[in-house]
Amino acid sequence: MSKAFLAQVIQDSAETTGVAANRAATDVMDAIVRELKKSGRFTLPSFGTFIVRKTKARKGLNPRTGESIKVKAGKTVRFKASPSLKKVV
Repeated sequence: MSKAFLAQVIQDSAETTGVAANRAATDVMDAIVRELKKSGRFTLPSFGTFIVRKTKARKGLNPRTGESIKVKAGKTVRFKASPSLKKVV
């Protein structure tokens, strides 16, 4: 799914202009990002949950040279599908 696809669905559903639909898609995505930054999780009922998880520092391997490198600790976003989404798909 892309932002353009989401904007097209909004445009078709709301019978609005492409510019307004694109703005609405951008606003939805920005709201999700803000909520993830604020609370670390975002849930869409009957769809799933986005969760921010911390990753530990670890040793990695450079695939080109085979050299051992250090990978810094960071954050990643995980998605867990709801049971109703799993049933449909």
